[in-house]
Amino acid sequence: MQPSQPQNPDPNALNIELSEEIAEGEYANLALIAHSTSEFVVDFIRMMPGVPKAKVKARIVLTPEHAKRLLSALEENIQRFEQSYGPIKLHQETPSYPMNFGGAVGEA
Repeated sequence: MQPSQPQNPDPNALNIELSEEIAEGEYANLALIAHSTSEFVVDFIRMMPGVPKAKVKARIVLTPEHAKRLLSALEENIQRFEQSYGPIKLHQETPSYPMNFGGAVGEA
């Protein structure tokens, strides 16, 4: 017997595949953001204490529209998180790392 299929599958449903390798995820504790007129580039970096070299673990390139949608989705999810678990505390100390990567850069 085959598993039952929905009678009327949603024609707009998106079938997203997640490989085992990607599902494991990457730990990053720093994000550097640069942009041009047509794209935002977000580098997710893992910095380790006492290690002078950090490694980019993932680079995501987004259109400006998708970057703004990501910002909105993060804001919404942070609000939900804080409603459930309380405010996220930001530490005032700033990590020291070179910021001379060129172009407009932000950090997260």
